[in-house]
Amino acid sequence: MRSTSAATALAVLFSSAALSVVAAGTASAAGTTVASVGGLVVDGTLQRVFVGDAADGRILASDYKGNLVDLNAGFGSVSDLALSDDGSTLYAALPNTHQIVALDPATLDIKRTYAVPTDTGPRHLAFAGGKAWFSYGDQWDGDLGSVDPAVDPASGTDPVALAQVPAEGTGSGLWGQALLDTDPLRPGLLAVGETGDSTGTEAVLDVSSGTARVVAWNDTSYALNDGLGDIDLVAGADQVLVNGSGRHAYANGTLTKAGAYPSGHGADIAPNGLVAQVDGDSVKVYRPNAAQPLRTFYDLYGGPVRWAPDSSRIFGLVRGAGGELTLTALTQPTLNVPTLTVNAPSSATRAKKITVTGKISATVPLPAGVKLSVTRTDLDSPSGKALAAVTVKADGTYSFTDTPPAGGTVTYKVTYAGDAEHTSIYAYDKVAVSRASTSLSLNNNGKLYNYGTDVKFTAHLGATYKNRTVEIWADPFGGDKPKKLVKKGTVNSSGNIVGTVDMTRDTTVTAVFAGDARNAPKTVKVTAYARVKVSTAVTRHYRTAKIGSTSYYWFHKNTDPLLTTTMTYYPGRQQRFDLQVYYQGSWYSMDSEYFPVGTNGKSAVSLGAPGEAGIRVRMRSVYVNSSSGDTVNSTTYGAWKYLYFSN
Repeated sequence: MRSTSAATALAVLFSSAALSVVAAGTASAAGTTVASVGGLVVDGTLQRVFVGDAADGRILASDYKGNLVDLNAGFGSVSDLALSDDGSTLYAALPNTHQIVALDPATLDIKRTYAVPTDTGPRHLAFAGGKAWFSYGDQWDGDLGSVDPAVDPASGTDPVALAQVPAEGTGSGLWGQALLDTDPLRPGLLAVGETGDSTGTEAVLDVSSGTARVVAWNDTSYALNDGLGDIDLVAGADQVLVNGSGRHAYANGTLTKAGAYPSGHGADIAPNGLVAQVDGDSVKVYRPNAAQPLRTFYDLYGGPVRWAPDSSRIFGLVRGAGGELTLTALTQPTLNVPTLTVNAPSSATRAKKITVTGKISATVPLPAGVKLSVTRTDLDSPSGKALAAVTVKADGTYSFTDTPPAGGTVTYKVTYAGDAEHTSIYAYDKVAVSRASTSLSLNNNGKLYNYGTDVKFTAHLGATYKNRTVEIWADPFGGDKPKKLVKKGTVNSSGNIVGTVDMTRDTTVTAVFAGDARNAPKTVKVTAYARVKVSTAVTRHYRTAKIGSTSYYWFHKNTDPLLTTTMTYYPGRQQRFDLQVYYQGSWYSMDSEYFPVGTNGKSAVSLGAPGEAGIRVRMRSVYVNSSSGDTVNSTTYGAWKYLYFSN
């Protein structure tokens, strides 16, 4: 926190609270952002833009690029800003504390604080005739005041004067807090626009002597406007511009209509007479009295705009996603933006001639014999290849022919470099140029492999122009394993490339040729299948022995066999337990039941003791695609296990 000694002394002198201020210092590359605008002023000497923040009570200083360079805070609210004619003092109106503060534009330090003896302002500010003029009052009782910086309060004379609207020729005066404007090319004049009712009073006052004198005054209802939201002194004529549109001439003590620009709601006028008109969320630049804009800028806030004193740029604000307003510079405002079109065929055959046409036009006439540069971008020239420049005809049209050497997407970019009155501009169009197909194959489609087999997949690429690279990808079934690049490289002299896949699941294998300038891309897919790994361990038997040629596990008739299956694990997987009994020379199915496979790949099943001797049974474990709970492997049958029950 900081509080300048001058501000504190003056606050005591005028019985007003001292202002606490905060300096941000230099904030490199930080944008200048406010919650709501309370004044916008440009200083050409310092090349600074000052913005008042009405909501947060701050005054911010920006460079010409919009970067924040300084700020001063703690003002409660700021309603308007004005800069002295010599640029030595920045004035700010503080309506909440009824003060006007004078600041050093170079540092934003407070130089002096002026108490304004009113509870309805100050509201708007302008500097003319050596004084800072301000408006105050409510809807039915407005007036003007002034601050004379040449008066030293210690002399006993108050530098602040109220009730400065002239009595003569002003009828009933002002019925609201008036908008104020000055212009360095019209020294000593002050434009006044009444707000607060549906038909605002317009006036031009001569304040060059330090006392306001009526030059022109018009308060006839609806004669000139349907309410005022903006007023500007016109630099090169005895006129004011109202609401960014209506031009009103002043002479012989009154104002009359003198033409209009297309609809707008605010404006600022450059020293060279150019008008920056706010129209919705756009800013249009007009030459004096023109019917068509010289240039249009889009996507702005729609609030106040200000010219740089050298007319090199316009400053406005852009609304962010959070509602904040950020200062932005609109550059090259005096250059007209042409319209340029490019029309190419939507499709074409490679190595066949095509014709590209287009047109360039502008609201400010273009020079005769305009030339446009042309660039073709394609697979052979990804950075672009310059073609012969094309000359525009008198009607703005142009055409050229080209034979695209490469297929694929071909882009024709046409550029106008600009001139003293026009910006540069470019446009482009795309053509889908045909490419020849080539052969690409992949083996092993539909083959079934045991779990864990390393399988070589061979891709074969036919004749191509330049690219001989092929990728082989493996995509195992199931959502838990991503697609994986198995091999990428140049095919051998026979056109082959081999990638090895570990077949632990059913797998889609893809070969990809990306294409080249003359051959189209190609992709082929095959699906190969993998069994699960399955085995069953038998326990609790007392011996193994053959019956005939078949080996059996022998159990006592009252022993319960334990059959433990090991199967490749997958979430939710079950094994099918098949059981058959031998009777009179044939095997008969007794049961097929599914049992879950644990995360360790084990599934143990207790068969139960038959209690009777001479019984022969056999069992096997089976993975059944889909029925076993998933579809990532192919159906796999385990080996039969043979059991015999004896006494």
